[in-house]
Amino acid sequence: MSLFHCFLLRFGRNRVVNSFQLSHSLATLVDIPDYAKTLATRISNCNNLEQLDQIYAHIIRNHFLELYPAEFHWNNIIRSYTRLQSPSKALHVYITMSRAGVPPDTFTLPIVLKAIVLNYVVMVRQLHGVAVKHALDTNMYCESGFISLYSKGGDFENARKVFEQNTERKLGSWNAIIAGLSQGGRAKEAIEMFLELRESGLQPDDVTMVSVTSACGALGDLDLAFQLHKCVFQAKALEKSDLLMMNSLIDMYGKCGKMDLAYRVFSSMKERNVSSWTSMIVGYAMHGYVRDALECFRCMREAGVRPNHVTFIGVLSACVHGGMVQEGKYYFSMMKNEYGIAPMLQHYGCMVDLLGRAGLLEEARGTIEGMPMKANVVIWGCLMGACEKHGHVKMGEWVAKHLQQLEPWNDGVYVVLSNIYASNGMWEEVRRMRAIMKETKLAKVPAYSLSTSSD
Repeated sequence: MSLFHCFLLRFGRNRVVNSFQLSHSLATLVDIPDYAKTLATRISNCNNLEQLDQIYAHIIRNHFLELYPAEFHWNNIIRSYTRLQSPSKALHVYITMSRAGVPPDTFTLPIVLKAIVLNYVVMVRQLHGVAVKHALDTNMYCESGFISLYSKGGDFENARKVFEQNTERKLGSWNAIIAGLSQGGRAKEAIEMFLELRESGLQPDDVTMVSVTSACGALGDLDLAFQLHKCVFQAKALEKSDLLMMNSLIDMYGKCGKMDLAYRVFSSMKERNVSSWTSMIVGYAMHGYVRDALECFRCMREAGVRPNHVTFIGVLSACVHGGMVQEGKYYFSMMKNEYGIAPMLQHYGCMVDLLGRAGLLEEARGTIEGMPMKANVVIWGCLMGACEKHGHVKMGEWVAKHLQQLEPWNDGVYVVLSNIYASNGMWEEVRRMRAIMKETKLAKVPAYSLSTSSD
């Protein structure tokens, strides 16, 4: 019996396929392989989630994946859901694929791992087991994917195990472990791994250098920064991406406090994108070069480069350092109204800090109360520091209640509140604070204090 006759017996002669405007009748499906090819193309070209849902629903209703159980079609659907930022649906399709008895191929698991990267869930070990079962664990895409996932989940022990199991690992696995360590706050280990990479004989690429320079910036090691700068030029000689690496150099020098060198790199660039400008602005703001940060932002806008939410964190931070309240309000409004960027916690934190330092405590309180999300301990800490700086008792007590709810174990709030009472000569309240700390026997966490900005 031909494939076409199987199709007719399964679906009936009069059934019409039109769930997603394909509008193919059975008369047009005499050549089933062509139909499968058309369907695969539709899935690959799908540019919105609703349309993809309709296509997938059509496939389920018509049992297409039973007729064509090849891994390619499953992979295509999973990839498309991942591409459209719907990781949960991508994982659901993979689970359905597994239950249908279709084994993964060398493309399936890397795609699924990307879905988990978008939304980390506790199934990486299960997928790792599947990879081992099907002898896919040493596939370079699977290997780098598992290293990245374990690192993102903070499981560096398993990340290293995956990395070390393959003695013939490719550059992608090196990049995954270096990036994982760098992003996970293990900058020194990331640098050490980079040195091992150099000793292995492999040449780093732009991805490697971005991770390593980021780790160097976290360490603030200027001597190392100079050495890495040379490595960047070696990577450029291999015709790797220039823009990405040059941006990483700007970021590295900025974090090391060498804005003159950051500017030298920036000015030598033939092409600059939003990351290039933002790295300069954030670097200037971080080290208190307020006017330079705002002038850089002005030039960025004149160049026609659209700022993003990170750019405005840098701009607002510069305003905080310079005590520029009106300018801060202006840029905050510009971000929302001119560029349509919804403020995040960091933006609100800058505004609360800016208003608080200027003594505009009621306005800072109004900003917190008007936030669409709950304030975190950093934002409350900024306002608490402002209360300490200006000796505002009533506001300090109000903020202290919120901090106690968020971190009941942290005695920093009692210390700051005690200082506020002392600045107002309220010695009875100072003694009460000390008594509370003594009675509750709150243990001070080593090297931890309340995040305030009382300077």
